[in-house]
Amino acid sequence: MTTMMRERMLLGLALVMLAAGAVLPMMHQVAAGSVVRWIAVVLLCGFAMGRRSLTPWIFVAMVAGAEIGFDAPGFAVQLRVLSDIFLRLIKTIVAPLILATLITGIAGHGDMKSVGRMAWKSLVYFEVITTLALVIGLVAIRVTQAGVGLSVPIAAGATGLAAPPVQHWQDFILHTFPENIVKAIYEGQILQVSVFAVFFGIALALLPESKRAPVLRLTESLSEVMFGFTNLVMYFAPVAVGAALAYTVGQMGAGVLVNLGKLVLTYYGALIALAVLVMLPVMLLFRIPVLGFVRAVAEPASIAFATSASEAGLPRAMEAMEAFGVPRKVVAFVIPAGYSFNMDGAAVYLTLASMFVVQAAGMHLSLGAQIGMVLMLMLASKGVSGVPRATLMVLMAAAASLQLPPEPIFVILGIDAVMDMGRSTANLVGNCLASAVVARWEGTFGMELPSAVVVEGMAE
Repeated sequence: MTTMMRERMLLGLALVMLAAGAVLPMMHQVAAGSVVRWIAVVLLCGFAMGRRSLTPWIFVAMVAGAEIGFDAPGFAVQLRVLSDIFLRLIKTIVAPLILATLITGIAGHGDMKSVGRMAWKSLVYFEVITTLALVIGLVAIRVTQAGVGLSVPIAAGATGLAAPPVQHWQDFILHTFPENIVKAIYEGQILQVSVFAVFFGIALALLPESKRAPVLRLTESLSEVMFGFTNLVMYFAPVAVGAALAYTVGQMGAGVLVNLGKLVLTYYGALIALAVLVMLPVMLLFRIPVLGFVRAVAEPASIAFATSASEAGLPRAMEAMEAFGVPRKVVAFVIPAGYSFNMDGAAVYLTLASMFVVQAAGMHLSLGAQIGMVLMLMLASKGVSGVPRATLMVLMAAAASLQLPPEPIFVILGIDAVMDMGRSTANLVGNCLASAVVARWEGTFGMELPSAVVVEGMAE
């Protein structure tokens, strides 16, 4: 029996055991179901041992983490510290990685025209895709009417989460420019770090070669070190992913997947529609290998899904896209910019959740008002970062601007963690696709070999 056949048999048997373990509790065989599911986890470990990639281990960790959350919720909630450690390590990587790669990409090539082309092409792509994502969210909730019939009392003067101040376009533009680069790095302001890196890279490119070379060598070395740092941190990813899911299931229980299930199914259905109706045609239009892209984003997407933070998968996503064939200068420019301008999952969520609030409150918005809401959310979605649950705060601001009652939003809080998993994954995948599209648009896709550090990291 070949190794591949043995691995497939282990995987198939493990999936059958998982299905059986899910059915047994319905037959009042709770203990037997738990044993069968743990046997499936062991079989999945055997399958993962035969693979060199971390992706199978991340999948195993997700299954094991969910099982720990079901069987031992008290212990599971204590595992959050492991996922928090991983997120802290990732946050130390993101800003230096973006700073070094973006400066190197701009100053190393010295072609300011190419930077300008990437900028306008990225913005055009971002706006088109974000608008389509907003429309898909609006259509999905209008079709399912998930909020209709949900009786939520609207109390005058009710207290709860305070809606943050409504952000105007002047505030957003001002917020893109850093007042202190150290503060921007400390607060994880990706767009501000990117703006600083762009200006720094342009200034460096304009210097004579003798002055530019030492700084350029430093940034090139720093980017290689940060990719190496990422490779080391990724060894901890399966543990962190398992801990994150264990905490989520242990804290909220299995009911988290049932509570307000219609809204959750509507959202994930809308994300599937986004992938099939928007992302897939884009890949075909720009001749991007579909299966190759799926394989490239599988690992960072699984990290983003389990941690509910697209930022957690960003370093690995940058490596994956470079290994996929996107030049580093494109990766370093497009993906960080996308974290403020191209949050596809957040865009779908914002229109869907806003209309859910309207339906739950028994209100009615005219078609013109709904179009106005989409335009307003197009701006509001630009302020969403890769931080877990940040979109919920934008929803509060949007509700205040649209004069919607806040009470239905409090209902969404109970399932926001489940929706945030898909939201973070769609955000990350959308930005990875944007980098590949811009590279193909520029005619540079597959024209540069990835660095040895990236190749080594992706082979592990």
